[in-house]
Amino acid sequence: MSTVLFVNLPVRDLERSKTFFTDLGFTLFGMADDMASVVINEHAQVMLLTEPTFATYAATDVADATKSTQVILVMGVENPAQVDELFDKALAAGAAPVGDLRNDGYRYQRGFTDLDGHHWEALCLVAPAG
Repeated sequence: MSTVLFVNLPVRDLERSKTFFTDLGFTLFGMADDMASVVINEHAQVMLLTEPTFATYAATDVADATKSTQVILVMGVENPAQVDELFDKALAAGAAPVGDLRNDGYRYQRGFTDLDGHHWEALCLVAPAG
């Protein structure tokens, strides 16, 4: 069975968020006035929903990602250069860095928050020597 993962995120300004993710190099799909889908790959998409629309799907209050962390979204890439490229694009598009570079021999990882405060990480897993 092939499964596609859709992660739904509330956003304050849909147009600003769409610009942010296209600046990172992602394409958008299935856009409407209150939502747009960021295509991560053929098996994963991030659905950007305006906060009022997101609230219609949620059973509890919509969290403010600038004040608390509910989830850390990690994108696995093939090599450290791609980690740096994605991180640099995110900062250029208005993201804020999170934490320090992690380079401990089995992972190369950098974090940032998007324009709504959601925490993202770019990660390259390094195969152990041997």
